[in-house]
Amino acid sequence: MKALMSTKVGGPDSLEMLEVDNPAAGKGQVVIDVKACSINYPDVLIIQDMYQFKPPRPFAPGGEVSGVIAEIGEGVTGLKVGDRVASTTGHGGLVEKVAVDHNSVFKIPDTVSFEDASALILTYGTSIHALVDRGRIKEGDTLLVLGASGGVGIAAVELGKAFGARVVAAVSSEEKAAFAKAAGADETVVYGRAPFDKDQSKALSAQFKAAVGPNGADIIYDAVGGDYSEPAVRSIAWEGRFLVVGFPAGIAKLPLNLTLLKSCDVCGVFWGAYAMRDPAGNRSHINRLFKLWGQGMIQPRVSEIFDFADAGKAIQKMADRGAIGKLVVKVAD
Repeated sequence: MKALMSTKVGGPDSLEMLEVDNPAAGKGQVVIDVKACSINYPDVLIIQDMYQFKPPRPFAPGGEVSGVIAEIGEGVTGLKVGDRVASTTGHGGLVEKVAVDHNSVFKIPDTVSFEDASALILTYGTSIHALVDRGRIKEGDTLLVLGASGGVGIAAVELGKAFGARVVAAVSSEEKAAFAKAAGADETVVYGRAPFDKDQSKALSAQFKAAVGPNGADIIYDAVGGDYSEPAVRSIAWEGRFLVVGFPAGIAKLPLNLTLLKSCDVCGVFWGAYAMRDPAGNRSHINRLFKLWGQGMIQPRVSEIFDFADAGKAIQKMADRGAIGKLVVKVAD
């Protein structure tokens, strides 16, 4: 089978399309004929050995796929050959066939395209875990989302609205602001490109404060990091929750006196580890997501579909922070 493999540390241009052996379904596993694989920011990091996990090479990037079950391993129940499914993989999704643990596999309706199905679990799974488990979201909260036009960001916008929050979407362009508004954001903030000096940081904080209102943001969903984090924290409400989701702009250095002054929580969000430690809780969240999707309250927003041969271009676009919504690679018809 064909597989887009990382054989050495590097960027997307270091990936190679290779012929590798087909996987077999081990105990508790299924093999999926991959139809689509969505691209996420961890794909940018993992091929550069900058992600939390460093798999041995050669390996394929690609953290979530959709397709059709081709083989069932020993001990698997509730699934059968021919089922249309979506699954997380951690890595290894940019291949024609992949073996995955059955606990990470979810059946998808016949009415849902493979491209859309591949774009749900990781981003919306991250965001529902962040908002519900870590952010303790409730109706009437004010939610500020940084990086609101990206995959996890737009999921947070939609879920925030589904849970009854007032949502402020912070983005880097007017085009992205319009995208967030179309997804339900009540208000938008367009910020400049870091690095920021002291005055610029103060001005951004003022933008955030004006947008969230005098009581501050009850929850801040930070999928950007870097120089954007401190101005955001300065706009947080008393006993607010600051959710650390990602840091494509760099790892922030927060003055901890701000957390004391606002009596706020700084909460890490590591959905992959959560899903492994609490598979039942994660499955409950994913099932809830499918219900919300069926009710029309969320909708994976696939903005661009790439051919399998051009998967490296999709990862490069993600690295360049040019993605609006989800980028998906079509592996097979």
